[in-house]
Amino acid sequence: MNPIIRLNEITKRYGGLVAVDEVSLTVDRGEMFGIIGPDGSGKSTLYKILATLLKPDKGTATVCGFDTVKDYKRLRTMIGYMPERFSLYQDLTVEENLSFFASLFGVSVKENYDLIAPIFGQLERFPSRKAGALSGGMKQKLALSCALIHRPEILLLDEPTTGVDAVSRGEFWDMLSTLKRKGITIIVSTSYMDEATRCERIAMMNKGHILDIDTPSNLVAGLGENLYNAVSDDMFGLLTQLRSMPDVIDCYTFGATLHVVGSNSFNSDKAMAKLLVSGHKDVKIYPAKGNIEDVFIKLTRDERE
Repeated sequence: MNPIIRLNEITKRYGGLVAVDEVSLTVDRGEMFGIIGPDGSGKSTLYKILATLLKPDKGTATVCGFDTVKDYKRLRTMIGYMPERFSLYQDLTVEENLSFFASLFGVSVKENYDLIAPIFGQLERFPSRKAGALSGGMKQKLALSCALIHRPEILLLDEPTTGVDAVSRGEFWDMLSTLKRKGITIIVSTSYMDEATRCERIAMMNKGHILDIDTPSNLVAGLGENLYNAVSDDMFGLLTQLRSMPDVIDCYTFGATLHVVGSNSFNSDKAMAKLLVSGHKDVKIYPAKGNIEDVFIKLTRDERE
């Protein structure tokens, strides 16, 4: 264990809204760490605190041993930050954006080009194109290149794949794996639960606080629920009826099926028979394998209860 980031009871309020609520966690040097949660869970506020852009109302945050409040000037040279919204200059060209960010950190583009070359390579074909005219995937690559141009020790990525097509999302995570192998510590937030498996550990966040922190495999292994898939000719009616059954703890939409959480006394054959009698056709209820999304739903349900 070699923590490069330590958060101790970090709290941030906006008036009466508690955006981050006593969050404590550590991130090890060289780790790919994910912060997973829906919009409004506090991820962006937490990132701004780590990036020295916000002061916490309570608690302490250290990065590379430096306090994010007292040592913010030094830390800004050690952190690469890619915010949720595309924040580069739309009217500047690809080349001008990269040169501008390099000059901010007192480096030349050539100096650290080896780090960004695998990412920036496709952008070299149109250096004079304005950033605002790029596709979503290309904007993403340019923003990442600008965040890396000073060769930071830590890369903070706030929902970097939002609004990006599935192919570009996959390419982006492959690029992050390459950067991790070069020794860069990466903290990435996302609301896409399927991306969590690309991280070594994840913190599941909701309504400003951490629900759990562990490896994706450990979280799924600890789900501990009787989980089933359910389908019929009337999916909405099926959802409503299953939720009304006394042996069903929860039922929710999951892709093209429903996921049913049954109590110990839940019997799928009896449930199917009851549904068929009530008029459903082509009813199927069969065991399901849980994933990170099921874990998050369970944790939020436990929190409510």
